[in-house]
Amino acid sequence: MLNFLALMQQQGYPDSTTTEMSPAAATALSVIWLAFAVLMIAAMWKVFVKAGEPGWAAIVPIYNFIVLLKIAGKPIWWIILLFIPFVNFIVAILLMFSLAKNFGKGGGFAIGLILLPFVFLPMLAWGDARYRPQAS
Repeated sequence: MLNFLALMQQQGYPDSTTTEMSPAAATALSVIWLAFAVLMIAAMWKVFVKAGEPGWAAIVPIYNFIVLLKIAGKPIWWIILLFIPFVNFIVAILLMFSLAKNFGKGGGFAIGLILLPFVFLPMLAWGDARYRPQAS
């Protein structure tokens, strides 16, 4: 085994513990991440405006979840549940189902919001969905 490791080092194989990224790759990943972040913020902003809430609330941490709870028709105290590990997953799923319902969408769309939010949130924002709050 030691001979194999020595041979790998002689052959110029990188150490398995090093994780270097070229500056070009790091820049490309940063640009892609920034594009997704801008897309999601813009989509959330538009969803808030469609629901009659201020769009700027989409960029304020924690407050954006409070507004989202209001739009989904859930009690504001659920914000506490969003900070509890594992419980927050269930609450977020229920929140997405209520959000879809209040925009006239079904369960399939809600599953899309959960699994592919970067696709379905812009569809909700710029699509023909209208905000119609339902009694929870």
